Amino acid sequence: MRIASYLQGGAWRSGLVLDDSIVDSSAAASLAGWDQRDVAAAVSNRALLAQPSDRLRSLLETAASNLDPLGARGAVHSLGEVRLGPPIVDPSKIICIGLNYRDHAEEVGAAAPASPMFFAKFANSLVGPTDDIEPPIDTAQVDYEAELAVVIGRPGRYIAADDALSHVAAVMAFNDVSARDLQLANGLWTGGKAVDTFGPCGPWLVTIDEFDDIQQLGLRTRVNGVTVQDGTTSNMIFGVADTIAFLSRIMTLEVGDIIATGTPAGVRKAHGPGTYLLTGDVVEVEVEGVGVLRNTVVAPRSLSAT
Repeated sequence: MRIASYLQGGAWRSGLVLDDSIVDSSAAASLAGWDQRDVAAAVSNRALLAQPSDRLRSLLETAASNLDPLGARGAVHSLGEVRLGPPIVDPSKIICIGLNYRDHAEEVGAAAPASPMFFAKFANSLVGPTDDIEPPIDTAQVDYEAELAVVIGRPGRYIAADDALSHVAAVMAFNDVSARDLQLANGLWTGGKAVDTFGPCGPWLVTIDEFDDIQQLGLRTRVNGVTVQDGTTSNMIFGVADTIAFLSRIMTLEVGDIIATGTPAGVRKAHGPGTYLLTGDVVEVEVEGVGVLRNTVVAPRSLSAT
């Protein structure tokens, strides 16, 4: 099941992706006989993920079997005609795991961590799968990081590792764009990570039941068509389940929380000066079984243009 956010009337709405179409989730919920409170909430993917998985499946079946009446209501759109946004536009938390692939730790000269290293991004970083990446004016070291992100569907604290995946509703592709000079100027990394537009994600949520094993997914990055990262989630130091168990000992994980699980080898930082992203570069991040992000690096706006 694929669930996206799309722009309509100046606001983000939840949509169910069916082949090359996107169906408004709230309209489908109304047709499925949901009560008005749930129909109203279904405009938000964060609220939608709180629904039981069997109810979501039933909603998808309702949408798929009623495309004509939903289309007559203006609730069916061509994917090529809408702007897709971040699948979760309003997360309470965006948690990113650092140095979580051994080959990436090695390429940047860092020891493998003894426990998950994490830092935060915020909603200001999130953009959709085709939106521009706009660096700040005071960086010359913009880098990409292809990542698998998981989205929490069932809240929890002190979650056991063997139960952790039952708390995951869906996954998506995530590009943990980083300004390395700003990142390393701050020991907490936030200055180079929590930047506007530095969290392209999507292109949609794919529910976890679509995968046999999320620890066996390929990750790739292409810059201007050239493959620069090619890894697999099997090479994580801390797998998704262990990461969730670790984080839940520190904080309650809420529905819609995003956990970006780290990047494999191949980042620009490891290649030295003169290799960072430039204005006009097109960065594609692909996660096997999920989809592709395709974002263009644009020139930073001047202060007078903000």
